[in-house]
Amino acid sequence: MLSNNSDTLINAIAIQSRIVYALIMREIITRYGRHNIGFAWLFAEPMLFTVGVTALWSVVHTGDTSHTINIIAFAVTSYSTVLIWRNTIGRCTLAVEPNLSLLFHRNVRVIDLFIARIILEIVGITLSVITLITVFVATGMIPPPADILTMVGGWLLLSWYSAAMGLLVGGLCEYSEIIERFWHPIAYFQLPVSGAFAMASWLPPRIREIVLWFPAANCAEIFRAGYFGSSIKSYYSVGYVAIVCTLLTWAGLAAVKFISSKVEH
Repeated sequence: MLSNNSDTLINAIAIQSRIVYALIMREIITRYGRHNIGFAWLFAEPMLFTVGVTALWSVVHTGDTSHTINIIAFAVTSYSTVLIWRNTIGRCTLAVEPNLSLLFHRNVRVIDLFIARIILEIVGITLSVITLITVFVATGMIPPPADILTMVGGWLLLSWYSAAMGLLVGGLCEYSEIIERFWHPIAYFQLPVSGAFAMASWLPPRIREIVLWFPAANCAEIFRAGYFGSSIKSYYSVGYVAIVCTLLTWAGLAAVKFISSKVEH
């Protein structure tokens, strides 16, 4: 009996994995096309954005001696954390409506549409960040990371937060288009408290407490702590981020389940 149940579960996972893979390939072709560099735009696009912001920050802060850290490294590790939550959540808004015809296939579910977009964004931005850091380190523009494992831990937490928020915001947007209209300005208002433009140690204590209520800021602090190591003072709480992400994941799955019951039937 247990063997039959495990075989059924394995077959179900295999089927859904193939569906998600097919949806990812379809999304890549739809978004980037089959010609020119095609798939390369998946990580080239966020990489170009990051390079542009890094160049701008480098010019603006030329000659600035108030901070001892490498400004290029700070820009790369900061703006990349913005890209992953902003792009992932943004791609999940109104993800179902353009793909309604796919739901006529028996095994395709609403959550598969969200998972495909979430994986695509996280993988693309992750590849761009790895490429940028590798190139800058190889050319001597930035020092190598101090603690790669801590960087990976911060990045995984940020990816979890982005995926959970993507499910929640995406599900709510399908329930009401007003949510989608409000999310974009909310995303811009979240930038100052995302931890991307200033380290927590640079902020006054009261402002720091407010900023660290936001999971993205904690994740950015962890990511930078892994890169710069003991040369900076970081403030974050892994436990707090894990609890918030768990609650957001539950809420996101509930929102997607509610939408699925309305759409799939």
